[in-house]
Amino acid sequence: MKLKDSGMTSKELKDTVKKYMIETYERFDFIAETAKGIYLYDENGEKYLDFYGGIAVNSVGNCNEKVIEAIKNQAEDIIHTFNYPYTIPQAMLAKLICETIGMDKIFFQSTGTEANEAMIKLARKYGTEKYGPEKYHIVTAKKGFHGRTYGSLSATGQPDNSCQYGYKPTLPGFSYAEFNNLQEFTDACNENTIAVMIEPIQGEGGVNPATAEFIQGLRKLCDERGMLLLLDEVQTGWCRTGKTMAFMHYEVKADIISMAKAMGGGMPIGAICATDEVAKAFTVGSHGTTYGGNPVCCAASYAAISELLDRKLAENAKIVGEYFMEKLTTLPKVKEVRGKGLLVGVEFDGISSVDVKHACFDRKLMITAIGSNIIRMVPPLTVTKEDCDKAFKIINEAVNEILAHSLNWEED
Repeated sequence: MKLKDSGMTSKELKDTVKKYMIETYERFDFIAETAKGIYLYDENGEKYLDFYGGIAVNSVGNCNEKVIEAIKNQAEDIIHTFNYPYTIPQAMLAKLICETIGMDKIFFQSTGTEANEAMIKLARKYGTEKYGPEKYHIVTAKKGFHGRTYGSLSATGQPDNSCQYGYKPTLPGFSYAEFNNLQEFTDACNENTIAVMIEPIQGEGGVNPATAEFIQGLRKLCDERGMLLLLDEVQTGWCRTGKTMAFMHYEVKADIISMAKAMGGGMPIGAICATDEVAKAFTVGSHGTTYGGNPVCCAASYAAISELLDRKLAENAKIVGEYFMEKLTTLPKVKEVRGKGLLVGVEFDGISSVDVKHACFDRKLMITAIGSNIIRMVPPLTVTKEDCDKAFKIINEAVNEILAHSLNWEED
């Protein structure tokens, strides 16, 4: 819908949001009216270079034509039904995903946090049924992030962070260990531990990639102790890191994998994939969802994943990501550039990431800030080196402007 069709002015629309909506977001001060490719357009037709990517969702580009076509075609047949009848898009998508990533079974959800809830539930049900009622403990990583529903929130190793603040008590049965510290994870496991759960690359935690030694060590630890390895690929999955799934960098196989974001092409969908053995713990009536596996969302997902694979966007993410990260190391005051593919983080020394974010927005580049000194970029995987040059130029200008203001303030 265009602003003119709403019958409101820009100010009236913003005032309506302030009056009626519970606001938990720091809003960018513009109306996203249309989008295409790597750009968002406001109500005046001004374009914004989108290195936010809907938070790693719009990997095949904003308003991808094949995704739109799939949505329209499916919506004409059936928009929604419950999960008792078979639906064609759901069956096709299940086959495509399982065969592409080498997993046995899939269960569809609506979001990433729901996928992680399902992963936690499946691991605990498997553990208690196989070993007894106390086998439910899960170790996750400090500075990790798994979502905002209670199970996922409790698994998030940020007990002093705002995402948990005010929501105590969180659910029992979780312990946190330092990411990339195999010994600390080993020590955190006990006789009741059924699983370890990590992101292959921590996103909200500061764009921290796991080392091969760490993930391979966790796989060995789980095998030795009869535990499950759970990988949260909600953000890293589907070509973002330069491989179809991030776990493929490490030559390991998880027992359960969660996914969402890029798999929907912009539509809300998530899923878990599991091995045959573990999947058997979910029996009729033991877990469910109203919207998970929705026909329109599955059709969109099938189109989006097909685009990612057919256009070799994992390879593009690898090539362009390496180019972009190398350029970013030349920015002033850079402490470290981290990531894989087009999941990119820049840590600054003595510069506010929030200031950088806002200065970039003023120049019509959209990025996000993590903590006090890290910016994160997750653009569509269709992005080119030329697009990255534009983004780099804006970030460089923004940082230099901040430094100049700081110098002037000190002189005054």
